Amino acid sequence: QVQVVESGGGLVQPGESLRLSCRSSRVIDALNAVGWYRQAPGKEREMVATMARQSLPNYADSVKGRFTISKGVDQHIHLQMNSLKPEDSGTYYCYAKLYPWSVDSWGQGTQVTVSS
Repeated sequence: QVQVVESGGGLVQPGESLRLSCRSSRVIDALNAVGWYRQAPGKEREMVATMARQSLPNYADSVKGRFTISKGVDQHIHLQMNSLKPEDSGTYYCYAKLYPWSVDSWGQGTQVTVSS
C-alpha cells in the first residue's frame, strides 16, 4: 500500500500560477501510476494529469498547455499550474497506484481557488 499527502493549494487570481506537491510514502519510481484529480462543488471528480510507468504524461484537454505534472526528488510529484482560470477551482487530489492490481490510494486533497 502507499500513502500520499498533498500540499500547495491556495487562493490566486486568474492568470496566476500555483504549484501543488504530493509526497508519497514510496519512491515514485516504484509506483505503477501517479497523478492528480480535482473535484469542484457539485461536480464529479475528474482526471487532471496522470503519469504511468514508462509512459508519457496524460492531461485533461482543459489543462493541456497550462499544467505540467513532474517527478520531484525521490518521493514527490508536482503539478505546476499556469494561467489559472476560475474553472480550475476545486479540491485537488493526489493519486497513486503501487501495482496494476492495487487499490487506488488518495490523499485528503488541497483546495485551489482562482478568483479575482
